Formats: sequence, structure tokens, C-alpha cells
Amino acid sequence: MAIRPIIRFPDPRLRQKAEPIGPVDEAVRALAGDLTDTMHAAPGIGITAPHIGVPRRLVVIQLESDREPHIYIDPEMLWVSPERIRHVEGSVSMPGVTDEIERHARIRVRYRGLDGSEREEEAEGLMAVCLQHEIDQLDGIFWIDRLSKLKRDRLVKRFEKLQRIRA
Repeated sequence: MAIRPIIRFPDPRLRQKAEPIGPVDEAVRALAGDLTDTMHAAPGIGITAPHIGVPRRLVVIQLESDREPHIYIDPEMLWVSPERIRHVEGSVSMPGVTDEIERHARIRVRYRGLDGSEREEEAEGLMAVCLQHEIDQLDGIFWIDRLSKLKRDRLVKRFEKLQRIRA
């Protein structure tokens, strides 16, 4: 497996809708491995293929409590709870800045695993937040789009300042 370069905000590819994966083969499994290695190196707890410039619907999530990463191929939300929660979010494509986002407290998703089989999963709390965040990314919705214009503008300015300092 390999660590791949991560696309940085404001790259327009982060706002493109990702295409379905199709058949699960060795290339898809290798991409999942690369995504896992890249996520760990970032570091992060979630990443999508679009984050590395591959416009396909593949997500990897690994929370601190998880022994192994969760791989979601072509995930789609089937149900969302009416209850909402707020959680601090960020992105491997926009390192160094975070903000609080409101999302559904519980969700149900359908996806395929690395063996190609279709699965359904219910998630709550942080895993529900991560799945919504990453599925948004697959749909071309960057996480800051969930902020008010004022908060988004302030966060972008903070990120730009950080980039100048690091350069």
C-alpha cells in the first residue's frame, strides 16, 4: 500500500460528485489500502477517494476505538433520525482548522464491503457524524458548506493564514 498526496482546499475536485465504484476487484482493494495508509499518515479518522484525486465513491473510517478501518464502497444514506447533534469537524484537505457542525444523531447506510457484498449499518454519535461528513464529500459537499457564510468565510481566512505561515 502507499501514502498518496492529499488534495488541498480550495481544489475544485473537492466539490465534484464522485462516481460509483462498480465491480470490487484488486484495484479497488488496493485503493482502499492506499486510502487507509494516507488517512493514518494525515492523520485523520476518515477519508474518501476524492481526497486523493480519485473521483470514486469509496470511504475509509477508523475511530480511535476501532481495531480495523471500516471500508464503505458506494455508501448511501437510507434513513436519518430527526434528532440532531453538534460535533467539531475538520478535513484532511484543510488541516489545522475545525468548527462545530450540526448533523443527524443516528443514520442507516447501505454500502458494499471489500468482498463486494451489500450491507446495511446503523450508526450513532461520532460514527454517524463521520459517515455523513464523508458521504457529503462523495456528493461534492465540502464540510465547510454546512457552516453559515460568516463562519465559513472566517474559517477560510484562518486556513489561508495558516498556509502562508507554513509556506
